Amino acid sequence: MSPREVAARQEDAVIIRPDFSGHAKPAEPARLSETQSEPVAAPASPVAPAPAAPPAFVPKSPAMTVAYIVAGTLIALTQGLGLSFISTNLQQIAGPMSLTQVETTWLMAAYLFPNASLTLLLFKVRAQYGLRNFAEVAVVVYVLVCLAHFWVDSYHSALVLRFFAGVAAAPMTSLGFLYILEAIPPARKMNIGLCIALTALAIPAPITGLISPTLLDLGDYHALYVVEMGFAMVSLGLVYLLPLNSPPRAKVISSLDVVSYIFLAIALGCFAVVLTVGRLYWWTATDWLALPIIAGIIASAIFAMIELNRRNHLVDIRWLTSREILHFTGALLVFRIALSEQSSGAINFLRNAGMLNEQMAGLYWVILAGSIVSGIVCAAIMKPGRASAIHAVSLLFVAIGSYMDSQSTTLTRPEQMYVSQFLVSFASGLFLPPALAVGMGAALKRGPSYILSFIVVFLATQKIGGYLGSALYGTFVQWREQFHSFRLVSQLTSTDPLVAARLKQLGGAYGKVLTDPNQQTVQGTALLARQVQQQAYALAYNDSFLLTAYLSLAALGCLGVHVAWRDRKHFLPNSNPMPAAA
Repeated sequence: MSPREVAARQEDAVIIRPDFSGHAKPAEPARLSETQSEPVAAPASPVAPAPAAPPAFVPKSPAMTVAYIVAGTLIALTQGLGLSFISTNLQQIAGPMSLTQVETTWLMAAYLFPNASLTLLLFKVRAQYGLRNFAEVAVVVYVLVCLAHFWVDSYHSALVLRFFAGVAAAPMTSLGFLYILEAIPPARKMNIGLCIALTALAIPAPITGLISPTLLDLGDYHALYVVEMGFAMVSLGLVYLLPLNSPPRAKVISSLDVVSYIFLAIALGCFAVVLTVGRLYWWTATDWLALPIIAGIIASAIFAMIELNRRNHLVDIRWLTSREILHFTGALLVFRIALSEQSSGAINFLRNAGMLNEQMAGLYWVILAGSIVSGIVCAAIMKPGRASAIHAVSLLFVAIGSYMDSQSTTLTRPEQMYVSQFLVSFASGLFLPPALAVGMGAALKRGPSYILSFIVVFLATQKIGGYLGSALYGTFVQWREQFHSFRLVSQLTSTDPLVAARLKQLGGAYGKVLTDPNQQTVQGTALLARQVQQQAYALAYNDSFLLTAYLSLAALGCLGVHVAWRDRKHFLPNSNPMPAAA
């Protein structure tokens, strides 16, 4: 390709911007820079310096396209395994490390504190220092952190290392996303590219559930670190073999950006920690839980004060509080909370019923299949104007799946949840790509600098929304369990012939090891109490599933009202007066 053709293609890349349907459309007229002699109208409001325009897309061969997609998927899987190994195997890790369940949960909280917000700053880092350098440094740091896990010999060192693991994993998320989009033509990035990337970010959780039992049998929790290290080394090789097409560097980071980000990181990190461990300590029973909440509120206020008084925003708070973005944020947050029905509802329900990872392998396969199938279907049907219809179908599937789960009993096993959990998993993969495309469109209409503000919205709804959904689910289940336990126990009296016969039957099970009738009665009473508690938990989870179904239907109704109001001109008769004759 001649230099003139390259220059022409770069000029076209700046002037022509593809819309979300995959068809190019003219962008707004380009403004002349300050160095040109012609006058330029002053903008209505200061705009932060945006990253340089990306270079022209160079088509790749089918083999290289597949290689980049596989590389991005492996990088996303590497990042996802780091957190999923801990969250999926809390009970199995706590024993060998001599930790309680609460202490093991703090390992998750330490990971989430920096991970909740670091992607925002890294967006500017890779624009200023180059995408190639960003990719190489990010994956090398992740490999070193994985390697350091083998020298952890105490709980406090594990906490520190999990903190740095959260730091190292943050760039891996965006790196996997970029590798998948790298090989996709611009006309397909916002449908096929987004669907593949979001599917790759969704599959680590079920894959973790599938491989964890075998790994724990082979080498305890150290085997988990070995596999994570192996994936990181493979990702390191792929990053060096498959370079990303890096745009020109631009100085986009200022000292005030770093100061502003520090307060944002403190705010999101504090909220993530409280939402992760608050239910375990109980919200009103521990005084120190108020300290991170207060710190998060103060840090948020300082961050808002800095951003509202800056010329070049890191995050445009005024835009984030506009009606359009508040509506978009609310929709994402509600759906993210509803999707907690799978991770914090069905999975925890089966674990409470005594199901281990080996017994839940079939359910994880179903969830994995739902994520992959939904990505394929969404890529096929995702077009402009269909986002509302796709979201409506997603909410309907969540409502159906949650209602099916609300009929569970203590005898329910994973096989009875295959259909319902496939629907919920399918709905998750169907909802996010159109939502992300709509949000990116709203940001690009205001300019490239608003992409950072949109990233804050998306991170807050997906990460903080996920922690919030888990906290709400756990709190609601615990509250309803206490209610049902009280109601069931109040109906059990020792004078009831059925209760007395049940106690005698349960106590008789200990007849071969206990000869004292009083001890048999005590053990029978304890066993009956455990059975009552198990029944109470089953009823509590059914209440949470039913609540999710109602929440999804309410969101579906609100979506229908919104669409009807938005398109009211198509339903109302034309009331415009006839134009006057010429």
